[in-house]
Amino acid sequence: MRFDQHFLKGVLPEAIIPYATFPEDIAFSVDTRTLKPNDVFVALAGAQVDGHNYLALALEKNAAGLIIAANKKSVLDSLDQKILKNKLVILVPDTLQAFIKLARAWRDQFTYPVVGITGSVGKTSTKEILKSILKVQGISFTASEGNQNTRVGVAINIFKMRSHHQAAIFELGISKRGEMAELAKIARPTTAVITCIGHAHMEGLGSLSDIALEKRDIFKYFSENSIGIINGDQALLAQVGYPHPVIKFGLKTINQIQARKIHATGSHVSFVLKIYKEKYNVVLQNPHEGAVLNSLAATSVAYLLNVPCAKIIEGIQQPLKVVGRFEERALSAKKGKIIHDCYNANPESMKAALLAFQKIDTKAQKIAVLGDMLELGVNSPFWHRQLGRFLRKVPSLKHLILVGDMVKWTHKTVPVGISVDIVPNWKEAVEKLEGQLAQESIVLVKGSRGVALDNLVQKFTQPTP
Repeated sequence: MRFDQHFLKGVLPEAIIPYATFPEDIAFSVDTRTLKPNDVFVALAGAQVDGHNYLALALEKNAAGLIIAANKKSVLDSLDQKILKNKLVILVPDTLQAFIKLARAWRDQFTYPVVGITGSVGKTSTKEILKSILKVQGISFTASEGNQNTRVGVAINIFKMRSHHQAAIFELGISKRGEMAELAKIARPTTAVITCIGHAHMEGLGSLSDIALEKRDIFKYFSENSIGIINGDQALLAQVGYPHPVIKFGLKTINQIQARKIHATGSHVSFVLKIYKEKYNVVLQNPHEGAVLNSLAATSVAYLLNVPCAKIIEGIQQPLKVVGRFEERALSAKKGKIIHDCYNANPESMKAALLAFQKIDTKAQKIAVLGDMLELGVNSPFWHRQLGRFLRKVPSLKHLILVGDMVKWTHKTVPVGISVDIVPNWKEAVEKLEGQLAQESIVLVKGSRGVALDNLVQKFTQPTP
C-alpha cells in the first residue's frame, strides 16, 4: 500500500503536482502545533484560521509536503523553492474535500475488520478498553488517537492503516445532523458500536429520538456480513428494526452481553459478566459505574473479533487511565487529589460522575467544580436546575464552585448545607478553589470543553506526560 503518484492521480485526477517527492511512509497533519517531521501538511481554511498562513512554519518543522488550494498558489510562490524541490506539493480545488477523498480511497484498500464507535457518552473509554483487550490477545491494530473523531480526525487516522494490521478502531463523534452518514462513508466500519444515547449536542441534533436516528447512521454503509452493537437497555436503540444482525449489551437480561450484581466502592467496581451463557467475575480498577457499560461494549466487539473470553476478561481488568475521564491526579502543592473529568459534560455524564464521587470513601473534604453543560438547546435551564437537585444524592459534598453562565440555574436548586461560589470563568474559579484548599481535599472538576476547566486542572496538578 503506497501513497504514490499512481494512487494520487487515480483519486484526484484534477490535482496539480509541481513537486513530487513522495514520502516513504505517509502521514498527515492539519495543525502545525502538532505536526511531526515528515507529515504532509493539509492547509485547511477554517472559520477562524487559514492553514495557508502556516505553510512556511510547516516547512520549518520539516513537513514532507503540502496540500494547498489551487487559488492560493501565490502563497506557494512566495516560499523558498529550493526547499520545495525535495517535498511533495499538491494543488487541488478544495483541500478538505481532496483530503476526504484520499482517505476514503486509502480505507478501501484494506479488508480487515474496521470498528466504528459512537455514542453520547463513553466513546473514548470504550475504545481504550478495546485496545487493552486487543493488546492482551496480541492482535495488531491501529486506533484513533485521543478524541480525533471528526471528519478530519477520522481521515488523519485512516492514513495510519497498514497492511500488517489485523483491525482498525475509529471513534466517530457528531454535533450536527447529517454528520454521522459522512463519517460512516469515510470509515466504512464493518462492525460498529453505539454506546448510549444521551442529552448531548441537542442544539445541533434535536431531541433524543433525533439523536438516536442520527447515531444509527453509523450502520448506513454496512455490508451483508456486518454486525451492529447497541446498548440494549435503551428503547431508542433496542426497539428498532435493523436490516443487519445486532448484538445487545447492558444490564437487562434481554442482552447477549450483560453485567449483573454490580458493586461499586470508592476504588473499584466488581460485577458478573455474562457473555451469552458463560459467566465471569470481573473487577475494574475504576470507581465509575460507567466503566461497566463501556466494558460491555468493548467485550461485544472483542467477542465478534474472536478474542477468547479469558483474554477479554484479562483485557478489561487492566488498569486504564484516560485523560479527562474521571482521571485522578495529585494536587501539586497541597494534600489531596483532583479528579479531572472535564473532557465534556451532559446531564447523564454529570450525574454518573457525581455518583462515583459520592462513593469515594475519604476523610478529605470534597469539593466539586462544575461548569456549564453546553449545547443543550432550549432545555438548558431545565437540565441545569436538575443538576442542582441531583446534588442531594451527593451528601458528602462540602463546597461547590459553579463556573459559567447557565450554572446560575443550578445555583437556584443547590441543597441547603452545601456552600457555593459562582464565577463566570475558570480563572476566577482558580482563585475560589485556592481559598478552599487549606485542608486535605478531593476535588471533582467537570464541565463542557467550552468552559475550559482543563486549564484549572493544569494549574493545580502536574502536567500529564
